[in-house]
This record gives sequence, C-alpha cells and structure tokens, in this order.
Amino acid sequence: MNNPLERLLWSIALPGFGQLLNKRYIKGLTFIFLEFLINVQANFNSIIMYSFNGEIDRAISEANFLWLMFYPCLYFFAMWDAYKDAGGGKSPYSFLPFVSCAYFVTVGLMLSGKIKLFGVIVGPVWMPMLFVIPGLAVGFLARAILLFATKKQVQGG
Repeated sequence: MNNPLERLLWSIALPGFGQLLNKRYIKGLTFIFLEFLINVQANFNSIIMYSFNGEIDRAISEANFLWLMFYPCLYFFAMWDAYKDAGGGKSPYSFLPFVSCAYFVTVGLMLSGKIKLFGVIVGPVWMPMLFVIPGLAVGFLARAILLFATKKQVQGG
C-alpha cells in the first residue's frame, strides 16, 4: 500500500521523488528535470549556500528571480501530486494548503529583498520559508470556511 506521508516527504526532499515511488515515472522524471532546470537557471544552490552562510546580499545578487519564481508552484504542486496519487487528500478542499503555500511563498520570494525582520533583510531563502506559515494558515482557514459553507448548503441552511 502506498503511504501518502512518505510520498509527501520524498517530494519535499526533491520534487519528482514521490512520483517515482508512486510508479509515475514520466511525471516523476519531468518534475526532476524541471527542478534541475529551474535550480540551475535561478542559481538556487548558490543562493541556498550563501543564505546558510549569512551572505544574504550575495544571495540576493546571485538570484535570478525570474526563474526562481517558478520554483514554489512546482515544489508545492509536486508535493500535492505525490500525496494525492498515493491515496492522500481525499477529503474536500485538501489541496488548499498546498495552493495557498505556493502563492504565499512566491510573494515571500518577491518581497525577500525588501522586507526586514528586526532590521535585517533575510533574503530569498529564509523569507519564502517564513511565508509557508501564513500560507498554511490561510489554506487551512479557507478549507475550513469552504467546508462549513458546503455543510450549511447541504443541510439546507
């Protein structure tokens, strides 16, 4: 039996791995190819390295934001797809936290060179990661509202 959580976690490690475990080889290889293409074009590994070493200005200057902005949607869609194909996400609107995170992380990326936390610009790795939190919150809230509204309609209220 497929384990949806296992597939989700492998997709977090690298988009496409969850699909390979689900035996969706073409889809998995496509995600891996897109991951590498975006990664190389955006200089993402260098950005990650500079960010982890505290060289935020260098990370910002090395980033190709036009390519990097593709990454959040690819990343969260690959996670959702692997999870869903493994049998997860059967409840209504369970995709919303993934979609909301993709939006919020993209916005966090766009603002990563401008927003300061405690007077410090945190850059194109840390700011998008921080934007996962409101992305999840909004996604789960939107899901709860839609489930409530749907339940009321079904009950005739």
